[in-house]
Amino acid sequence: MLARHSLVWLSSVGWQRATEAVAPAQRAALEQWHRADWPVVLRRQEPDTMVDQVCLGLPLPPNAEGDKIRIPFKVELGAIQRIEQPLALQAALTHAPSKWLTPLHAFAESCHRIGILMRIYGSWSWQILTQQTYLTPTSDIDLLFVPRNAHEFSCGLALLAQYAACLPLDGEVIFPDGQAVAWKECLLALPKASQNKVLVKSETTVRLVTLSTLIDSLEGVASA
Repeated sequence: MLARHSLVWLSSVGWQRATEAVAPAQRAALEQWHRADWPVVLRRQEPDTMVDQVCLGLPLPPNAEGDKIRIPFKVELGAIQRIEQPLALQAALTHAPSKWLTPLHAFAESCHRIGILMRIYGSWSWQILTQQTYLTPTSDIDLLFVPRNAHEFSCGLALLAQYAACLPLDGEVIFPDGQAVAWKECLLALPKASQNKVLVKSETTVRLVTLSTLIDSLEGVASA
């Protein structure tokens, strides 16, 4: 399924077309990714994207100045070889830096105990996928939380808030139809969910929606 943060592997033809489409200074990076068979990531669709195209991104490791360079490009759907969901947190634990290890295992176990699946994206994910150095002393743990119902949303949000005291947890809650909201924003809006609006990123748009509307959408999925 095509959704923001999906990992996308391109065919040889796809890499060729992508390389031709980017600036000359960026082509070496795409050629390296092609040779290594590393994935790129699906990003939000731009308004002028054709129906048979997808918007992708290739995030490079931080350079010597600490800058994070991301190379955006588009390819046709036919250029995609395979698509996978972002890495599951449980599967990534063996690659966790030592400073995160103990509390991260406890967090993952708490999620597993109540049936919540967390996935990772961002710097830690790219370091695992490419074995290049993406993490810095200030890196966050970017998480994707996809609650199946309102109760799971509440429990997951509570766990995120609890473990954020000892881990640099960041990331998004993914509601039905791919509507994404920063979990920290959800937490702040929760006491007055029917009044407080949150910034929602979809596959194509960015808009403000009351948190209660998003929570209600979870109940709709649960009862379907």
